[in-house]
Amino acid sequence: MQLVAALGCLVLVASSLAARRLPLKDTAKMALAWVAIFGFGFMLYALKDDFGGLWNRVKLAGAGQSEDAVGGTLRIARGDDGHFSVNASVNGRPVRFMIDTGATTTSLTSDAAKAANVAVDESGYPVIVDTANGMAEGRRARMATIELGPIKRADVGVIVMPGMSEMNLLGMNFLSSLKSWRVEGSTLILES
Repeated sequence: MQLVAALGCLVLVASSLAARRLPLKDTAKMALAWVAIFGFGFMLYALKDDFGGLWNRVKLAGAGQSEDAVGGTLRIARGDDGHFSVNASVNGRPVRFMIDTGATTTSLTSDAAKAANVAVDESGYPVIVDTANGMAEGRRARMATIELGPIKRADVGVIVMPGMSEMNLLGMNFLSSLKSWRVEGSTLILES
């Protein structure tokens, strides 16, 4: 049935063009122009959700930053590597975190923990953690304070990973303390 309707529309368009007696070359140009116009319109409609995230990235890049704080809300633009990273303050010291919703607990490199004066609990057994790179050993600790823009938390548990040298991970124990967090396009939104 749809094939018959499509053929009927095609015959209707073709007969109206033939009745105008335009040269075939001009008719083809007009037809291609309309196909291009409708194609462009369809593309804009299909990508409408991405334009909001694109505008946020352009706005933040123009300001030379990847974060935007308003009230108790922090907006973080997705990085070129596809991850969300944020500059934070742990015990008053600057620390850069990658936000990892797959991490149960926030983790710090041993260098970041030392720089932020995070006291590591060396007593007892180490914590065995299943990471993206396999099993690893860490030690429990607590951050006296952690601040991400307008968002502040006190006495947050953390695992210090001596073997981890690249990135500090902000895990679900921090994200769960928020009112909400969500991803809209290419922007992570944290609400305190």
